[in-house]
Amino acid sequence: MMNRVAITQIGLCTPLGQDPQQVLDRLIAGDTSAMQRSDTLLFEHPTLVAPVTAALPSIPAKLIQFDCRNNQLLLCAALQIAATVEQAKRDLGHARIGVVLGTSTSGISKGEAALSYRNQHGHFPADYHYFQQELGSTSDFLRQYFELDGPCYTISTACSSSAKVFASAKRLLSANLCDMVIVGGVDSLCQLTVNGFNALESVSKGHCNPFSINRDGINIGEGAALFVLTAGESDVMLAGIGESSDAHHISAPHPEGAGAITAMQAALQDANIAAQDISYINLHGTATPKNDAMESRAVVEVFGANTPPCSSTKPLVGHTLGAAGAIEAAFCYLLLSAHNRDQALPPHQWDGQVDPQDPSIALVERHRVAAKGALNYVMSNSFAFGGSNASLIFCRNEA
Repeated sequence: MMNRVAITQIGLCTPLGQDPQQVLDRLIAGDTSAMQRSDTLLFEHPTLVAPVTAALPSIPAKLIQFDCRNNQLLLCAALQIAATVEQAKRDLGHARIGVVLGTSTSGISKGEAALSYRNQHGHFPADYHYFQQELGSTSDFLRQYFELDGPCYTISTACSSSAKVFASAKRLLSANLCDMVIVGGVDSLCQLTVNGFNALESVSKGHCNPFSINRDGINIGEGAALFVLTAGESDVMLAGIGESSDAHHISAPHPEGAGAITAMQAALQDANIAAQDISYINLHGTATPKNDAMESRAVVEVFGANTPPCSSTKPLVGHTLGAAGAIEAAFCYLLLSAHNRDQALPPHQWDGQVDPQDPSIALVERHRVAAKGALNYVMSNSFAFGGSNASLIFCRNEA
């Protein structure tokens, strides 16, 4: 059975930028300037969100039926891996390349605009197609854009969607159904999700404040990240994957983190390493009261009182929902890559006010670097509604 999964390339479209070095530099600096006030997304009052502000590519005319912001974000990331995909088509064949993406919003914002138009004009605009907002259209757009014939599907498990794609890709490679799999995630800002989370009283009144006693909810962001996965070797490897489903509640996590614990332990077992081998944890860290309470307990249960350095990167890019797993996996990839020459770690941006009800974890302070040669294994956590959990481990290749 194939165990070695190589990450040969990534593509980025994030609130921190698209260039890998730029994204890493802003990540390490703890740059929160991507957060912007929106007066239009939330019905009741302004809210902070993290949009992608870069100019986005246009959808090609032959694929105009897929035209929506979600697919523009995806295309922005896809263009960065296009040369690799074209070479793989020549070497491997169109049918041996798969596409597995995660999303939770797809093109819903296009549907929102279309409904507004219909209310004013009595009919939908000519360029609106319902399948633009279907979850499966995201992967189908990428498959058609690259003219691929391999397995193609979308995973939508809320906030763990684009973490779980790595498990799907590993299974496709292990089963010899694919020689290469393009994985990742994409989500775009829309009124549905912002107001939906606000109805759950989960949107912060200001800047999100993970693990603080003053935390009061999330800020929502958008973006895309793509990865090219193959069997074999590369500088950065996918080392381990853990999944679980505790099904404790439709929106609240298990209070003691049962599913999170299972996912992290399964990832460690899959990577065949001990908990103390982890150099850094990218926390799910949403800044909601229940998530952070649960996650701190789960981390201490798995790693003991002396936890690895941890941080949530959501104060920088917001909670990108279905894209969060992939974007935060990309952050982990960049930390392990040659771009991170100083082995720096992303600082945990918060007010520093500890919640005495929650176990203490080693939140990364500004300018923290890993011990020399120690940044080898990093973990990224994604915990979703319904108890759909995933934990990923990436590593430097020492083969």
